[in-house]
Amino acid sequence: MWQKMTDDIDSVLVRDPAARSRLDVVLLYPGFHARVLHRLAHGCWQKKWFFVGRAISQFARFLTGIEIHPGAKIGNRLFIDHGMGVVIGETAEIGDDVTLYHAVTLGGTSLERDVKRHPTLGNGVIVGCGAQILGPITIGDGARIGANSVVVKDIPSHSTAVGIPAIVVRCHQDADDCDEFVSYGTPSDPRDMRCEKLSDALEQRLAALEAGLVAKNPEQPPQAPKTLSEQDKKKLWSV
Repeated sequence: MWQKMTDDIDSVLVRDPAARSRLDVVLLYPGFHARVLHRLAHGCWQKKWFFVGRAISQFARFLTGIEIHPGAKIGNRLFIDHGMGVVIGETAEIGDDVTLYHAVTLGGTSLERDVKRHPTLGNGVIVGCGAQILGPITIGDGARIGANSVVVKDIPSHSTAVGIPAIVVRCHQDADDCDEFVSYGTPSDPRDMRCEKLSDALEQRLAALEAGLVAKNPEQPPQAPKTLSEQDKKKLWSV
């Protein structure tokens, strides 16, 4: 137990530059307090002391603003940054080294009892503030969920999902690409991502047009597009 608490403290120091010391984390971080109290509540829940477990979780909610059902299964080194408004449901499962920001919900969409109703998060997942992950879905290892996204379908490992409803906007071919911690689950400037998608679409369109020209006149291959001069580029950007 002591080793797990030490690991929790060290994980906060690694992922939050505002944390200056272990004493800061122990005394001033509500995410750490909620995690310690959840371990106690979860132990009571496993012993079928349901009322005691819920009482502890409600006390933790009052103290930290973070509501974790005592039945939720949470791995090691969970970091809840800021924490206010976080809700984790009864059948939620969270892997190791997961980061949740404030106002994140791991919610259920079913009213049935004794069934899996809440999401499962793999190892190393980052969930941005305000994101809602709903239903018995799976978020793969190393995945990133952008802020304010609403996720209702499975997200593959080592990918980034954003939007309402959330869609995958980037899949990392190499798991090492996801090793670097990225705050709020946002890997890059959204404008850069839009430019990349627009560039890909234009290249595909150009290739299709060239293929059509070759099919119509196979003896004369299409000419390369004329390169714009610097003066023309300035005029284009000024529009």
